[in-house]
Amino acid sequence: MFKGVASRALGVFALFTVVCGLGYTLVVTGIAQVAFPYQANGSLITVDGKVVGSELIGQNFEDEDHMWGRIQNVSIVEGEDGELVAYGAPSNLSPASEEYRQLVDARVRRFALQPRRGMDAVPVDLVTCSGSGLDPEISPDAAEYQVPRLAKATGKSEGEVRDIIAQCTKGRFLGVFGEPTVNVLKVNLMLDGAL
Repeated sequence: MFKGVASRALGVFALFTVVCGLGYTLVVTGIAQVAFPYQANGSLITVDGKVVGSELIGQNFEDEDHMWGRIQNVSIVEGEDGELVAYGAPSNLSPASEEYRQLVDARVRRFALQPRRGMDAVPVDLVTCSGSGLDPEISPDAAEYQVPRLAKATGKSEGEVRDIIAQCTKGRFLGVFGEPTVNVLKVNLMLDGAL
């Protein structure tokens, strides 16, 4: 009797493994490829036929000519073969830890050195990590905070920089859910004249 129950249990296990593990995955992947191919393939941004990043994964920009995003826990660089490679790992630093406080303090001091800015005005999303450490977007306030520095560094007027930011700003989902966001990579590509 035990042998019959065990064989039926193994049969059910094998069936559900195939149906849920393979069948479901293939169906969902197929639907995504047909209905949302851009998103299903990583929302990759290409310039002149070369992938320069993803709309979904933040990249680290720290030079004066580019907009800075949130603190990134994972860095994305170009490998030897030209492919984008991620290294590092998301951090589990507690907001109450000394190491996290030092990281945030250093970032606040860096932003406070920007033209016409003080330490009290630094938007929080410029000096903290997100939960994933990979956010590609910042708030419109955080983008506006950087306008004087970007204008000075790029030679563009503040109005031109604001126009670029406006073009890269995504509103609330369905007009009510979430908050408006600015895609940092798109802004930087437009500042460089690549988009």
